[in-house]
Amino acid sequence: MSDQLVIGGVALESRLFLGSGKYSSNTLIPAIVEASGARVITVAVRRVDPEAGRENILAHIPKSCVLMPNTSGARNAQEAVRIARLARAAGCGDWIKIEVISDNRYLLPDNQETIEATRILAAEGFTVLPYMSPDLMAAKRMAEAGAAAIMPLGAPIGTNRGFLTKELVRIMIEEIDLPVIVDAGIGKPSQACECMEIGAAAVLANTAIASAGDPVAMARAFGQAVAAGRAAYLAGAGAVRETASASSPLTGFLHE
Repeated sequence: MSDQLVIGGVALESRLFLGSGKYSSNTLIPAIVEASGARVITVAVRRVDPEAGRENILAHIPKSCVLMPNTSGARNAQEAVRIARLARAAGCGDWIKIEVISDNRYLLPDNQETIEATRILAAEGFTVLPYMSPDLMAAKRMAEAGAAAIMPLGAPIGTNRGFLTKELVRIMIEEIDLPVIVDAGIGKPSQACECMEIGAAAVLANTAIASAGDPVAMARAFGQAVAAGRAAYLAGAGAVRETASASSPLTGFLHE
């Protein structure tokens, strides 16, 4: 049975999204995409240079991928909107991951500015995926502003610290009628699996793969973990108990 994730009218078989930064070489990207099975990859617009030939990161992204430019470097809504428009003009399509960050220490998103950028860009026909600090009310306002999905962080970006925001994200999944994609901070395949087990629509990974000893093998592991977590969610986890419950009868052994 097909279990596609549909965003902006695009049906996706894989629920793993990839970042494109921090790799030792852009030439690794095709192998990482193939190993992971991912079909969505994000790239910072400021790294796109159509005049750079093979040095342009877009030259290394397989045509099978949906390109999701991001507004990395934007400090407010106006800058994010400008970067998104530049991405569209450069031929990067209509998907846009909004990143509005003015906090230089923890790189936490500015939810209020992100809501405003979402409103403007959704009205212009973009498929908007806002990166945000997990907050239910902010997520609801992003949905009302026209977001196609919500992308809460699992931990501060680039930290590999894991799914520290699990309870907040779980509430968002329960309360919001949009795909919730866990983005940032996920450091291990097991943590990506955990995101999927509670009902996340997808996981975006970058640093965990790029910083691995074998990025291609780690990309494969993340793809498998995301698929396993989704399968577990669909299967329905058993109830959690406070006391033990035997899986085999404890009476009637040897005619007792």
